[in-house]
Amino acid sequence: MSNKIDEKRVYLILFSLLALLILLSACIGRMPLAVSEVFWAVAKFPSLLWTVLQGDYGSLTESERVLFLIRFPRMVLALAVGCGLSVSGAVYQGLFRNPLVSPDILGVAAGCTLGAAIGLLLPGSSFAVVRLLSFIMGLLAVSLALGLARAVPTSKILVLVLSGIIIGSLFHACLMIVKIVADPYGELPAIVFWTMGSLSGASWQDTLQIVPIIACGYLIFHIFRYRLNVLSLGDGQAKALGVNPRGLRLFLIAVSSLMIAVCVSSCGQIAWVGLVVPHIVRTCLGPNHRLVVPCSALLGAIFLLGADDIARSAMSCELPLGVITSLIGGPIFAWLLYKNQNRGWV
Repeated sequence: MSNKIDEKRVYLILFSLLALLILLSACIGRMPLAVSEVFWAVAKFPSLLWTVLQGDYGSLTESERVLFLIRFPRMVLALAVGCGLSVSGAVYQGLFRNPLVSPDILGVAAGCTLGAAIGLLLPGSSFAVVRLLSFIMGLLAVSLALGLARAVPTSKILVLVLSGIIIGSLFHACLMIVKIVADPYGELPAIVFWTMGSLSGASWQDTLQIVPIIACGYLIFHIFRYRLNVLSLGDGQAKALGVNPRGLRLFLIAVSSLMIAVCVSSCGQIAWVGLVVPHIVRTCLGPNHRLVVPCSALLGAIFLLGADDIARSAMSCELPLGVITSLIGGPIFAWLLYKNQNRGWV
C-alpha cells in the first residue's frame, strides 16, 4: 500500500511541476502577460484555436495572438519532443540493459540529422519527405551499430557504445559533406542553425502533425513497459517467460527511431535529453519500467519546456536549444555518474 501512495505522490509532484511550468512559460517572454490573461485564453482555447487554424487573426486581441500564434504551439511542441526523446532513451536503455545507451550514443540522432539535412536540400521536398528520410537514415544508423556490435565477440556493453560512436562519427562526416555541397547563402545557414536545435519555427500545422505520432509511440511503450522489465533480465530469461526478445526488440527500436526521427526533423538535434532524464528517473525511482516510462515522459516534457524557456528568455537574442540542454545535462549527468558509482544496471 505504501508503494502505491509513493507512486501517487511522484505523479502528483510531476504533474504539479508541469502545470506550474506551463503557466510560467505562457506568461514570460519578450511580451510579459498576466496570469489572468493566460487563464482567460485557456478558457476559450477550443474556439480560439479553431479561429487560428482558419486563419482569422483579426478577431484576436494582442495577448491572444501572442499566445495562440507563438507561445502555445511552441510549448506543445516542446512538451511532445521532450516526452518523445526521454521515453525513447528510457526504452533504449532497457532494451540493451545499458545505462549509457541513448539516441545520441547509438548514432540514431546522427542518422536522423543526416537524413533530414538531405531532405532539406532536395528541391521541392515537403515536411513528410524530410521526416521519411530522417526515419530511414535513423534506422540505418542503429542497424549498422547493432550489426557491428554483434560482429565483435567481446563485452556487449562496451562494443555497443563504441559501435554507436563509430557509426555516429561516420554520419557526422557525411553531414559535413552535405554542408559543403549546400548553398552557402541559403541552405547552409538554415542547416547549421537547425542542427543546433530550436523551437523558434513552431507552428500549429507542424505541432499537430507531430503530437499524434509521439502520443501513439508513447502508448505503445506504455503497453509494453512490463515486457521491457522482462527484456532487462536477459534474452534467456525472456524466452523462458514466453517473450520473443529479438522480435520485440526490433519492434521497439523501430518505434523509438520513428519518434526520434519526428523530433529531430521538427526541431533539430537536441542532446542529453534521452540520456539524462531516464537516468534521473532510474536513480530516484528504481529500474521498474512501470514507473520509468511514464515518469520519463513527464520529466522529459518538464526538462525541455524549462530549457526552451531559458533559451528564449535568458538573453536579448534567442539561444539554440541544444546549447541549453547540453549546459544543463552535462553537469547533471556527471553528478549522476558520481552518485551511482559502484552500482550496476539495476
